[in-house]
Amino acid sequence: MKTITVKGTGKASAKPDLTVITLAMESIDPDYEKAMDKASDNLNDIYLRLEKAGFEKSEIKTAYFNVSARYASVREKDGSYARKFSGYVCSHRLKTEFALDMKRLSEALQAIAGCIAKPELNISFTVKDPEAISAELLESACENAKNKAEILCKASGKQLGELVSIDYNWSELNVISPTRYCVADESMSAPLMKNSVKAVDINPEDIDVKDTATFVWEIV
Repeated sequence: MKTITVKGTGKASAKPDLTVITLAMESIDPDYEKAMDKASDNLNDIYLRLEKAGFEKSEIKTAYFNVSARYASVREKDGSYARKFSGYVCSHRLKTEFALDMKRLSEALQAIAGCIAKPELNISFTVKDPEAISAELLESACENAKNKAEILCKASGKQLGELVSIDYNWSELNVISPTRYCVADESMSAPLMKNSVKAVDINPEDIDVKDTATFVWEIV
């Protein structure tokens, strides 16, 4: 059986309809229990602020949690370096998401501003249903490959037969808008500025994704 192998390129585009806020924070102390207490206080403070802004506690998810010992390299009097214990570090990353709404984003930023944890913020825009984009992408790749195969067969005086196999790596798609939304750390950590943290009414860029799949057809 003679075959033809073609790589199809699929393309898909979607408008963001979901805002994702990630908050990263750390607490450190030479005493393990005190480090954990600080982490608990930071977490409760953020929960309280976001709940006052109308967020349910169940909407605030833990994306990462880790407790580790931190060491620093200290130079001794003789010029050598020694590894000295700095303390226990509790790293915590929270995530909350909601429908694309600049007013809602502004309320979230105002709630977080001035909190004791002073978290690092990351704001991104994505879609609620990434599977729909994935399906559109695969359909596009299949159509693209078949068009290529038919053109090649026609040019060589052959006909395209039955589909023999499909090879696709099923890698996770990065369904994130390229729009970067940054807020200065100073505006988030200064308590006196918390009422001035606003979300500008922006229109995030569309999400454009591309992927490939390899198709093998019989030539008749």
